[in-house]
Amino acid sequence: MSEQLLKASAQLSSSLAVIVRGAKKYYHMGSETVKALDGIDLEIRRGEYVSIMGPSGSGKTTLFNVVGGLTKPTGGEVFIDKTDIGRLGPNELAWLRCRKIGYIFQTFNLIPIMTALQNVTLPMIFAGIDRGLRDAKGMELLKMVGLEDRVQHKPTELSGGQQQRVAIARAFANDPAIVLADEPTGNLDLKTGMEIIHLMAEMNRARGVTIMCNTHDLKIIDASDRIVWIRDGKVSKIETKDQVEISVGQMRERATGKTAEEQ
Repeated sequence: MSEQLLKASAQLSSSLAVIVRGAKKYYHMGSETVKALDGIDLEIRRGEYVSIMGPSGSGKTTLFNVVGGLTKPTGGEVFIDKTDIGRLGPNELAWLRCRKIGYIFQTFNLIPIMTALQNVTLPMIFAGIDRGLRDAKGMELLKMVGLEDRVQHKPTELSGGQQQRVAIARAFANDPAIVLADEPTGNLDLKTGMEIIHLMAEMNRARGVTIMCNTHDLKIIDASDRIVWIRDGKVSKIETKDQVEISVGQMRERATGKTAEEQ
């Protein structure tokens, strides 16, 4: 990384894992401009669990892709662990994605011909970790997600919930600064979805890793430190879990015309 980038990084707060400043992502479709992100400002603290919520088409997935270094913003800045990812070259960006960011996808994205252990240790191969160390760490992570007896099973031999547990273990493989989860409960039934929500919260606390979760699932609110509401490519409001619960109560009162005590 260049000396100029290092100096810029040093000026940022060490308490923040993610900084997004004025992020924009525009798509041009003929004469029409679609503003998927339209000036997003967001800061996420280290060790924080933040849920990104909003209707379909609000910009949640675009924000996920921009923060994850999967697509470049049209404008603005994105810092991961004090590094401005917009100023990185392809090799530097690949290095950052491998070592600083873990990904959890709705569709699991496991490699079918690989065992659970091989899927979890794959990011460690790209990071240059020797086989003995990566196998030991992979076993530790699979034990943490409750799959120590499934290490040699392939994805087709696992349930949907078990596959997502493997994906969660894989996301933590290289001790990332942040884990990005895109609709992690979207393909799961209610019971399994709750198990995955609790597991992610446990991993967040146990390993102190920042989690940013894109979701429609209101159950995830209970595990979140803050909830960021996105609408039309902008942040409409940011609330804590307690504030969301109060808001729900207030909406219920407005709907019935009665206070909680009267009900």
